[in-house]
Amino acid sequence: MLIRKEVSIAGFAFFGGCARFLLTAAWSAAGTLISNLLGCFLLAALTYYGVNTIKGMPDWLAAGLGTGFVGAFTTFSSFNLDFLKLQQANSPYAMAYLLGSIFLGLACAYFGAFCGERTARWFG
Repeated sequence: MLIRKEVSIAGFAFFGGCARFLLTAAWSAAGTLISNLLGCFLLAALTYYGVNTIKGMPDWLAAGLGTGFVGAFTTFSSFNLDFLKLQQANSPYAMAYLLGSIFLGLACAYFGAFCGERTARWFG
């Protein structure tokens, strides 16, 4: 059973990493911000929807979606590198990027949890 979970994580991570690559290739630091904010929303929505609705969700699918896809789609290291580059360039957007990532990420997680719970109630 463990190999099924590992293969699921690797497969979903491939698609999550590709999606993040496309966003950052197109929009650089803004692409990183978008992927991280979407990831905050998706992980919370999937967690709250899955916890409240899909009691029998297989472990391999939950791990693949959460750890695999969302884990590869979001990136803490690129977020830090982008902030460092903006800061070293004395960009006026550096602090906005940092604070926006933190507070908008929390807002997206709360909104994702809200949407996940509402969806669970609607389908449950």
